[in-house]
Amino acid sequence: MKNLSFFLLLASALGTIHAQAPDGYYNGTENLTGYSLKTKLSQIINNGTEDHGYGGLWNAYKTGDLDKYYEKDNTILDIYSEIPTGTDAYEYTPGTDQCGSAGYTKEGDCYNREHLFPQSFFYEKAPMKGDYNFIFPTDGKVNNIRDNYPFGTVGTVSGTPSTNGSKLGTSNFPGYGGTVFEPIDEFKGDIARSLLYFITRYEDKLPDFKYSDNNNPQDGSKDRGFEQWYINLLLKWNHDDPVSQKEIDRNNYAYTYQKNRNPFIDHPEFVDKIWTSTLSSDEIKTIDKRFIIQNPVQNGTLVIAGKYIKDIQNVQIFDMSSRIIQQAKEPFRNTNTLRLKNLSKGNYILKADQQSVKFIIE
Repeated sequence: MKNLSFFLLLASALGTIHAQAPDGYYNGTENLTGYSLKTKLSQIINNGTEDHGYGGLWNAYKTGDLDKYYEKDNTILDIYSEIPTGTDAYEYTPGTDQCGSAGYTKEGDCYNREHLFPQSFFYEKAPMKGDYNFIFPTDGKVNNIRDNYPFGTVGTVSGTPSTNGSKLGTSNFPGYGGTVFEPIDEFKGDIARSLLYFITRYEDKLPDFKYSDNNNPQDGSKDRGFEQWYINLLLKWNHDDPVSQKEIDRNNYAYTYQKNRNPFIDHPEFVDKIWTSTLSSDEIKTIDKRFIIQNPVQNGTLVIAGKYIKDIQNVQIFDMSSRIIQQAKEPFRNTNTLRLKNLSKGNYILKADQQSVKFIIE
């Protein structure tokens, strides 16, 4: 696709962009961890919500799911067909090209409503059935191929992948060997944060869902929510694919549309604070070494947080045309701040050793 920023071209880019929730929205979460934090978040994101029903999603997509980030042509942004580094095989006009559970014979015929957590598992009940925060517009045929299989990483592919590379096949992720559906890397974090939102908002309802279904990765509890292998997968995807501007904008629209937010887009660090993982020691070490930037940057001072920030050897700051505009060696050995040198308002990239993070100067 066209007009990709330098940040999107960083294949190993890691980092965090924080969405802006209304003042006081997360009051009461301070100092909470584990399932106590999850329960508090559940209370917050259930308070005052509006249910516009399954049918309301069509109108929501016309505002909250337009492509303003890749082709930037205001067609429907479909995570199962979007090609971040090239031209999409097809585009969907909002409203015109929509369909239900029928109306398609091949990929590219129409888009419909994809429940990232299949609606059959909660017996198609409200308010879950119409919850915008985990129901995305996707190609009807690919949605059908995904069926009610869990997400995962595919070892052996079954059939033909979608035009953007999403695929169905046998899982090669530790702890699960069944059939899974794997989206492209660009949207794995989006899906992970949406699924964690789901088991957080509906934690009191989880024990009543159809978790006996072989394809349902629920563990039957209201606390952890998913089986450990699935939690491990979602933790990894949350870290490997950080929050994007697309997610921030969609989250802000969700607050306008149904009066609640996805807390894991606003605060992706909540994910690690809640769930205990059995990731390998190497994976945990990699996660521990990651850092976050307090966004947006104000008063010319960049502030970072992380477990091993003192070990950072080299820092480079790029503008969005990939030009290096500032460099420093071991800048965080004695402090967690970096004074920026006369940078104008806009978007920048901080590259620290092997991690790259996008930040905004206001």
